Amino acid sequence: LVLGLAPGLKGANASGRPFTGDFAGKVLYDALLACGLAEGTYGAHKDDGLTLKNIRISNAVRCVPPQNKPTSTEISACRPYLSQEISDMSNLRLILSLGRIAHETCLRHFDLKLSSYPFTHNQVYTLPSGIKLLSSYHCSRYNVQTKRLSHEMFQEICTRLKTEAGLDKN
Repeated sequence: LVLGLAPGLKGANASGRPFTGDFAGKVLYDALLACGLAEGTYGAHKDDGLTLKNIRISNAVRCVPPQNKPTSTEISACRPYLSQEISDMSNLRLILSLGRIAHETCLRHFDLKLSSYPFTHNQVYTLPSGIKLLSSYHCSRYNVQTKRLSHEMFQEICTRLKTEAGLDKN
């Protein structure tokens, strides 16, 4: 499971597919295509023919938050939807959290202490459930333009996702 923050106003909210139609989507789907976790061509719309291979993409928050900054109330209100989605994934091996909010929302779903699993880029934790949590800076335009995250760094994350989840053997 790749877990982002929330749908983008001009991206997923407009297209109906997570990370589709915005800058972060281009970064994410290019990296997934490069490491074989997606196939086809990313065309920034939901009918572009791109298909995911053994992964799913979702968000910690279900609705577009004002100024792209969800409040703690909004995050908490959306957690039951994410919890249901995670519970429905019987073969879930790894969650890639994109950003601190996705990371912490995931930990809260599992009722884990945040201080025991601090957010760090390119860090993997094995949770008590056996599911691994891999954390990355979000692939947002801001993080890429400020050089907090490069395309190469994010490609490494997606390659690590594939290896840690055991998808490189499929």
